[in-house]
Amino acid sequence: MKRFMAATCALYAAASATSAFAQQAALPSDGTSGNRPTSTQSKPHPDNLTDSIMVTGRRADLTGVADSANQGEVSAADIALRPLLRPGEVVEQIPGVIITQHSGSGKANQYFLRGFNLDHGTDLAVSVDGVPVNMPSHAHGQGYADLNFLIPELVEKIDYKKGPYYADVGDFGSAGAFDLHYYDRLPHGIAQIEGGQYGYGRALIANSQAIGADNLLYAIEVEHNDGPWVKGDNERKIDGLLRYASGTAANGWSITASAYHNIWNSTDQVPDRAIAGLADPVGAPTPPAPDLISRYGEIDGSDGGNTGRYALTAAWRHTGQASSTHASAYVLHYDLNLFSNFSYFLDDPVHGDQIEQQDQRWIIGGHLDQNWHHTLLGRPSDTTLGLDVRSDIINNGLYHTEDRIRLSATTVNHIVETSVAPYVQNQTHWTDWLRTIVGLRADAFWMNVDNKAGGNSGNANRQIFSPKVNVVFGPWEKTELYLDYGRGFHSNDARGVTSNLDPATALPRSSGEEIGLRTTRIPHLRSELSLWRLHLQSELVWDGDAGTNTPSGPTTRYGVEFANWYTPTKWLTIDADYAWSHARFTDVEPDGNYVPEALVSTFDGGIALHDLPGRVSRFSAGLRLRYFGPRPLTQDGTVKSKATTLLYADFGYRISDHARLGVNVFNLLDNKSSDIDYYYVSRLPGEPVAGVADIHTHPSEPREIRASFTLGF
Repeated sequence: MKRFMAATCALYAAASATSAFAQQAALPSDGTSGNRPTSTQSKPHPDNLTDSIMVTGRRADLTGVADSANQGEVSAADIALRPLLRPGEVVEQIPGVIITQHSGSGKANQYFLRGFNLDHGTDLAVSVDGVPVNMPSHAHGQGYADLNFLIPELVEKIDYKKGPYYADVGDFGSAGAFDLHYYDRLPHGIAQIEGGQYGYGRALIANSQAIGADNLLYAIEVEHNDGPWVKGDNERKIDGLLRYASGTAANGWSITASAYHNIWNSTDQVPDRAIAGLADPVGAPTPPAPDLISRYGEIDGSDGGNTGRYALTAAWRHTGQASSTHASAYVLHYDLNLFSNFSYFLDDPVHGDQIEQQDQRWIIGGHLDQNWHHTLLGRPSDTTLGLDVRSDIINNGLYHTEDRIRLSATTVNHIVETSVAPYVQNQTHWTDWLRTIVGLRADAFWMNVDNKAGGNSGNANRQIFSPKVNVVFGPWEKTELYLDYGRGFHSNDARGVTSNLDPATALPRSSGEEIGLRTTRIPHLRSELSLWRLHLQSELVWDGDAGTNTPSGPTTRYGVEFANWYTPTKWLTIDADYAWSHARFTDVEPDGNYVPEALVSTFDGGIALHDLPGRVSRFSAGLRLRYFGPRPLTQDGTVKSKATTLLYADFGYRISDHARLGVNVFNLLDNKSSDIDYYYVSRLPGEPVAGVADIHTHPSEPREIRASFTLGF
C-alpha cells in the first residue's frame, strides 16, 4: 500500500509540475486546448511508421455526446503506447478494469470491474466489431469471453460503457460492455518480430491492399511462450484475418474471415502450503507437503488445453440526410478442450481430481438498427430501433480424467440456446443544457437441453424487459452532469435453468443508478467522476468445474470511479484512474455477507514521453503502475488476498521513418505478487481425507524483458 500511495503521489506531482509550463507552451495559435484528433476523426493516413504511434489523445472529448460519465473511447494511439503482457490487456485501458490469468496462455482471462470478480465474463459483455465474444452455457463458465484471438495492432478503437443504462446492451452487460473495433484500412503495413525471456517469441505481418476503390486487409500472427513456469506453457498460437471492405464507415460494407488456434500447457493456481517459503496453511494445522514446489511449480503437470475460433462476418452501413441503417451477420465455429485439477486428490485419492471441460459450438446471429433524425415537440431528436438475434448450437461435457485420459463422464449435453432482443431508444435535446436518453429493451430466450449422460434434460422459455433512462445537464463551463438509471440481467446456464432439482433463475435481474461528472474545464486535463450502485437479484449459478448449481444470494454493490487524462504538451501524456467499490450479500447468509473475490480498489496510471523535440526526437519512453487491491476470499471476510502492485516500463527508438526498435519491461521491480488468489479446500498426497482449506495462488510473472523490431511499409 505504501508503494501504491508513493507512486500515486509521484504521478500527480509530475502532472502538477508540468501544468504551469503546459498552459504557456501547449496552446496552439488558435487558442484551443491543443488536443489532437482521435482515431475516429477524419485525418490523412500516415506516410511512415512514426506517424502511427504519435499520441492523438486517449479518446475524443465526448462532452455533448456521451450518455454518461462512464462511457468512453480508447484510441489506437493509446494502445500503441502501452506495453501488453497478454492480448486481453488492451481492455485495461478502460478505467477500473483489471485483467488476470490463472491457467496458461490459451485460457480466457479473468475480468474484474465495479466490485465484481466477473470470472471469464458473466456480467461483462465483450464484442469485437459488434460480434459477441461471450458464450452462454459454456463448459467452463457462463459468459466465457476469450480474447486471446485478438491482434492488438489491428484495433482501431475500443468503445466502452459501464452499468445497465444502455438499450443496445443486453445479456452479460450489467457491469459493463466493451466493443473492440478493427481497422477497415490499416494506416500502413506492419512487419514485426518480438522476442524475450522465458521462451517468448511473436511474429506479425499485416497490411492493407487497395483493389480499385476497395480494400483488402490481411494479417497473420504466430506466437510461442513458455512463461516462467517449471513446466513451460509451450504455447503454440496462430491466428489470422482477411477483411474486404468497400466504401466508407458511413456508407459501405465489409466481409471478414478470421481463424485462431492455440495449444498450451498450464500451471494453475497452487496452495500456499505447497510452495517453498509459503508453507504455512491458513486453515487447520496439517503436516507440510512432503515435496514442496518452487513458486512457479505445478501440482498436476498434465493440465492444459487447446482451443479454436473460426468466424465469417459481414457488415453494411448506409447513411442518408435524416437516417442511417446498420446491419451485420456472423457465423462462428468454436471448440475447447480444457484440462484442470484444482483440488488434486480431494475427490479421488487414487486417480486425482483432474477434469476435462469440452465445448464445441456453432454460433449464428446478427444485428440490425435503424436511426432517424427528427423533431419531437419541436426539439431535435434521434430515435433508434434495433434488433439482436443469436442462436448457439452446443455440444459440451464435463469428464473426470487422469493425465488427460477420460475415466468417466459427469455430464454430456446437446444444447440449443436462442435469443431475440428488440430495443428502442430516443435521445432528445430539450434545451441547450438538457437532454434525455430513454430506452426499452426486450430479451426473449429459448433453451433446450438434452443430457446425453442420462441426467436432467428439459427446455425453458423466458422473457425480460429492461428500461433505461439517462438525463444529461450541461455543458456549462465545459462540464456535464449525468443521472443514469437502468435495469439489466445476465442469462444463467441452460443446464442449471432446466434442472429438475433446484432450477436456476433463467434471467436474474440487475438494477443500477449512477451520478456522473465529465469536465475539461482545466486546460489539457480531462476528468470523469462516477458514483454508482448496482443490485443483483437472487440467483443460482451453474458451476462448470463441478457440473452443479451453486447458490448465491442477492447482492448490492456501490462505488466510485475517478479517471484523469492530462496532455500538457504534445510530447507528454499523464493518466491516472482510481476505482473503489463495496460488495455485500443483502440477505441473511450463514457464512457472512462478504462477496468472495469482489474487487475493492484499483489504480492504474502512467507517464508517456512521445513525439519528443530536437535531438531526442527519435526516442520514446513510458512508465506504468498497476495496483490491484486486497480482496475478501471468504464470506466472513477473515481471509483476504494481498495487494498486487506491478510497474511496467517501455522504451522506443526510431531507426528511420519506417523502422523502430522497442523494449518492454514487465514487473520492473520484480515484485513477488499474485496474479490472483482463491481460498478453498484441496488435498495433497499424505494430507487428511477431508483436505485442507488454504489460499491458492497463481503468482504474477517475474521481471521479464521483451524486445521488438517493427517495420512499416
